[in-house]
Amino acid sequence: MMDIDTDPTPLSSSKGKGKADERANSENLPWVEKYRPVNLDDVVSHQDIISTIEQFIQKNRLPHLLFYGPPGTGKTSTILAIARRIYGNDYKKNILELNASDDRGIDVVREQIKNFAETRTLFNKGFKLIILDEADMMTQAAQAALRRVIEQYTRNVRFCIICNYVNKIIPAIQSRCTRFRFSPLPMNQVEKRVNDVVTAESVNITDDGKKALLKLSKGDMRRALSILQACHAAYEITDETAIYNCTGNPHPSDIETVVNSMMSDEFTTSYQLISKLKIERGLALQDLISGIYEYIEDIDFPAQTRVYLLDHLATTEHRLSTGGNEKIHLSSLLGAFKNGVEISTKTV
Repeated sequence: MMDIDTDPTPLSSSKGKGKADERANSENLPWVEKYRPVNLDDVVSHQDIISTIEQFIQKNRLPHLLFYGPPGTGKTSTILAIARRIYGNDYKKNILELNASDDRGIDVVREQIKNFAETRTLFNKGFKLIILDEADMMTQAAQAALRRVIEQYTRNVRFCIICNYVNKIIPAIQSRCTRFRFSPLPMNQVEKRVNDVVTAESVNITDDGKKALLKLSKGDMRRALSILQACHAAYEITDETAIYNCTGNPHPSDIETVVNSMMSDEFTTSYQLISKLKIERGLALQDLISGIYEYIEDIDFPAQTRVYLLDHLATTEHRLSTGGNEKIHLSSLLGAFKNGVEISTKTV
């Protein structure tokens, strides 16, 4: 006779423990995942894209999809919400999700994708879904192989290709997909979702902190929630200073000091002040350039001066990105601002 092991723990208590673990896991999740949209109705903005895809689903005519646009604009969240809409809560059984920045070689196309595409779910008359995230990181050979797989298995598989830069996807794949561009999210939509998270997580955020958060997010919801969570963990009060400290971006008051010094102080004085500020705040010249660019937008320069300075800022940023020396380029930037001031006085 076989011995049957009995679990002394009551079933109800094990269920309670499971729910407690679930809650604990939910508490430890990054807010980006914790507040990821579940349904298509939860997706922030892009209503024209959502309504078009809803029509495809209702008519059972979902094509291959190509989502492209800047990071944090809801591309992955949208396709996962679509998968839930089509397959229900057990959607993971019917999708293959690959991040092409990790699995980007031709072997992945030949093995994982092809094997998944060849098999059909038992008693399922519909199609399965393959999601290729960050597909612009795939090699040319892998994309060429993928083109053939898309063509061959259209009967029982739909592809959703997600990328930041559509020009890195070969034309043969683009022509086989319906393209949707996800633009940066409007500021009011980001603010609405941030307010929901602030209320849910009891974040003590000031008005200037919220304003700085929205400014730095630049329409990227993922970035906004990541910064908010980091500041909430590090500081009692999430104000403007906390936001800038967490992100490592130069504070607007520092940028103002730098620009005023470059325009009015003597060359050596200005150079020493900026160098000291960079060391104290741990800033790179590239960080200062992006802050200066935003700051001088609000200064009333003559057209000639503005064009000259913007051109020099762009050239300096490009040279720094290719390994240019910071000290030399700081001197060059200072010289450009001195010239800019002279051009302004001559124009006036």
